Amino acid sequence: MELHSSLPGENASLKGLITVSVKEKLAQLEIELPEVPTPVAAYVPALVDRGVVRTSGQLPFLDGSLVSEGLCGTVAVTNKRAKAAARQAALNALAAAAAAAGGLDNLESVVRVVVYVASTDGFFAQPEIANGASEILMEIFGVPHVRSAVGVAALPLNATVEVEVEFALI
Repeated sequence: MELHSSLPGENASLKGLITVSVKEKLAQLEIELPEVPTPVAAYVPALVDRGVVRTSGQLPFLDGSLVSEGLCGTVAVTNKRAKAAARQAALNALAAAAAAAGGLDNLESVVRVVVYVASTDGFFAQPEIANGASEILMEIFGVPHVRSAVGVAALPLNATVEVEVEFALI
């Protein structure tokens, strides 16, 4: 996979000018992808469908444990902690997508991100939390994506966030 400085569909003549693979970009950022988390129920972590890899909702697991539990809008979960959890869940989604696609270099770009944020009534900073996922994916792939940030009452295993990502295949 090559990263390009232009947006998808913009100036195709620029294609190939900047050639940094996803693996190389992760190395530059000193990011080691986690193992694909084991599903907590009856589903697969990701699948390929019509040129797109779609991930199941990924929780913020790191080394087998959730990095954040509980609701945003409480003393126990700061926005900074929740944003870091969204980043971790996005990296888990990237690992799952790479496994389904046969490797990182088969992923061309991020198309869509959905971030579910477990929130109290009156908490309205879901977009800030979702930036944890969006910012790392844009840093890795170099192009923007569409996104939804959704506040919910609870998530599986009391996770603070859950992230779904769609990746375009090469």
